[in-house]
Amino acid sequence: MSIYRRSELDRCKANYTPLSPVSMLKRTARIYPNLPAQIHGRIRRSWGEVEQRCKRLACALAARGIGRGDTVALLAPNIPEALECALAIPMLGAVLNANNTRLDADTIGYILNHGEAKVLLVDTELSGIAQAALQIAGRDILVIDIEDPEGPGGERIGALTYDALLAEGNPDFPYRLPDDEWDALSLNYTSGTTGRPKGVVYSHRGAYMNAVNNTITWAMPHFPVYLWTLPMFHCNGWCFPWTITLLAGTHVFLRTPQADAILDAFADHGVTHLCGAPIIMSMISSASDAERRPFKQKIEMMTAAAPPPATVIAAIEALGVNITHVYGLTEVYGPAVVCAWQREWNALPLNTRANLKARQGVAYELEEDVTVLAPDTGEPVPCDGETQGEIAFRGNIVMKGYLKQPDTTAEAFRDGWFWSGDIAVQHPDGYIEIRDRAKDIIISGGENISSIEVETALYSHAAVALSAVVAMPDEKWGEVPCAFVELADGETASEDEIIAHARTMLAGFKRPKKVVFGELPKTSTGKILKTELRERARTFVLGE
Repeated sequence: MSIYRRSELDRCKANYTPLSPVSMLKRTARIYPNLPAQIHGRIRRSWGEVEQRCKRLACALAARGIGRGDTVALLAPNIPEALECALAIPMLGAVLNANNTRLDADTIGYILNHGEAKVLLVDTELSGIAQAALQIAGRDILVIDIEDPEGPGGERIGALTYDALLAEGNPDFPYRLPDDEWDALSLNYTSGTTGRPKGVVYSHRGAYMNAVNNTITWAMPHFPVYLWTLPMFHCNGWCFPWTITLLAGTHVFLRTPQADAILDAFADHGVTHLCGAPIIMSMISSASDAERRPFKQKIEMMTAAAPPPATVIAAIEALGVNITHVYGLTEVYGPAVVCAWQREWNALPLNTRANLKARQGVAYELEEDVTVLAPDTGEPVPCDGETQGEIAFRGNIVMKGYLKQPDTTAEAFRDGWFWSGDIAVQHPDGYIEIRDRAKDIIISGGENISSIEVETALYSHAAVALSAVVAMPDEKWGEVPCAFVELADGETASEDEIIAHARTMLAGFKRPKKVVFGELPKTSTGKILKTELRERARTFVLGE
């Protein structure tokens, strides 16, 4: 028997505490109670005040019978109450289910049932869809109305308001860590583009790890000023509710991200960090002269979702906003891959740097491994930048699994990896670059076409603000690329012009055979809804 396995070396209260984001608020409120924590319109609160509100919320919910393993649902935009739910609900051992505010009532009703929610906290602006969802769910759910003084208002549908609930609670409510760090902390649902959304379960341990990892990956200092443009319901805001709390930073809230509001926050509040999809980058870089205001501080922006076009990265960095490109999925707590920057790249031309930065990159520091595997063999593909495979993850920043779906969980975790469904190559330097979602590959005459490769070519046209390429049925080739293009403000272009531009950059079989202009449909997180575009592309062909 090893000398290190003796009983006096066992785990005990003195040398072991479950990892949990609950510890982060406890420390920050104790050490920095007077520092600013929340800025929302006219609202200003310190960390001491936020701690009291969170304890009151946890206490009031506990008094109403909410405890370990109970689901508490939330339907709200980026407001202080959403942050407080992320900090307070884990104190009870309860599970936070923050819902996408753009979902339809039927889907929200399904989620309330599937997650067995006992409480629903809802911003009154969303009371109409919440009420419809509750009728569909048909469950006995305690409804709490959130009345945001900075919001547009709306009908009360609950038993009481959020403020009235806080008044029931005790600000001296004790912090409670989970008995087991593997306990569920939150429940997040996938987009459900191919059926009902799947419930992704996060643990206290995983959320803690990714919250800490954000500080390492981004080299974040203490006291950041963080602007909420990324929806907090999206993968729990990529764990940044806990990251910014850990660093005693200031949360600056925006109910709706708009160019003027974002740039005002840069100038008025000294924002240092924000996250968002490429659409937020485009919003900032294409802001009008009237919307732009000078700011002195260096701003860091983390972006994910669709791979950002190199042209967009170059445009926003020219304004003084440095971009960190990350990649991930709901199943890995948001981002878990980063395009880690190499010092020697600083000497390269701007466009070259932007092209390098557009790659997805390498594993987060606290993610054990990310690689590209051949789906048929489970073996790593060659690092040649050409051979395609599926991105797979392994480590502490991977979900517990899918709620009530053991077979789906087992399939996702086959061979000891989480299989993402994203098709990519791995370059000689080990950096991953996505070629497509498995379902987005266009197979034309037996040749695989990467929709992302075609989109990247279209983005290089000066008039193109956004592009999305999907398969369009074709009698001869089976399917061919169809491009949907959203033009930049004030710009014009014809279908022939766009196709001619693509001809200079793409092989003949890869060029779009049809170009459709107009605003592209998007999710609340900025992802382009390719499922909707595929349906439209089928209609174009069948209607001809």
